[in-house]
Amino acid sequence: MRRIIISSAATISGVVLLLSLKPHSTATTSSASISTGSSQSSSSTTGGTSASPSPSASSSSSSTSSGSGSSTSTQTFTGTAAQTRFGPVQVKITVKNKKITNIEVVEYPSDNPKDQEINNYALPVLNQEAISAQSAQIDSVSGATFTSDGYVSSLQSAIDQAGL
Repeated sequence: MRRIIISSAATISGVVLLLSLKPHSTATTSSASISTGSSQSSSSTTGGTSASPSPSASSSSSSTSSGSGSSTSTQTFTGTAAQTRFGPVQVKITVKNKKITNIEVVEYPSDNPKDQEINNYALPVLNQEAISAQSAQIDSVSGATFTSDGYVSSLQSAIDQAGL
């Protein structure tokens, strides 16, 4: 009789605890400018959600000439948005002389403070690693596995578009 009462009380307590948990809310994305590189691009950011951006490469290309008379071109390529458990992740790379000079994260989960905290730490680390490696073969950031996986996927897409 005593065991029945204890097991019933434990079961009821467990059910109450399960029902009191709040699930992770559905993520919305934000357009933001988190970038790292030798040539920082200035872009304005707006809070709120982002409309569905084009996953194709952006065709902006600019030429600059150096003192020796030769010209180099700088191109930007936007990777496809990678869907993660908490929302899409999308990056845009700047390529100059077949080298990645800048990476800008244009879309990432930022619906709640926890997402913002994780991504404000993880995305600059991922940017630095990718620029150093000049490829998408980089390590994940501990605690930001979903964001890291989405970042690598979008980065690889942009690198493929650039032909690197």
